Amino acid sequence: MKNRKIVSLVSLLGMLLILNACFYDEVIPVEQSVGDVGNITFTADLIPIFNASCNMSGCHNKGGQKPNLNPENAYPNLTTGSYIDTANPENSLLYQKMKGNKGTPMPVSGSNATYNAKVLKWIELGALNN
Repeated sequence: MKNRKIVSLVSLLGMLLILNACFYDEVIPVEQSVGDVGNITFTADLIPIFNASCNMSGCHNKGGQKPNLNPENAYPNLTTGSYIDTANPENSLLYQKMKGNKGTPMPVSGSNATYNAKVLKWIELGALNN
């Protein structure tokens, strides 16, 4: 009887150790370095980001949330709507919103380190309409 209790206790402790050891670390994407993204252009790099993640129905399209990020409207809306700060790119509202520092991260599916790095680099390069 005493041996049964010892075996049960050892088994229980073993199971607790095994269960305690089974967990998954949350994988957080590494923020891509701005230097790693190369030369960024509004048309070739940012418009595809907006098309894939922002300017769909109910989001940042005509009649949706401001700013309208459709290809024909994105540049004037961003540059005249206080979304870009070329003097201090990291403080740009567009960049801060994408990172989630000013409300829900954009896109709402979650902040994207590569997108964020490209937007920041574009702003650092002067936020040109190129």
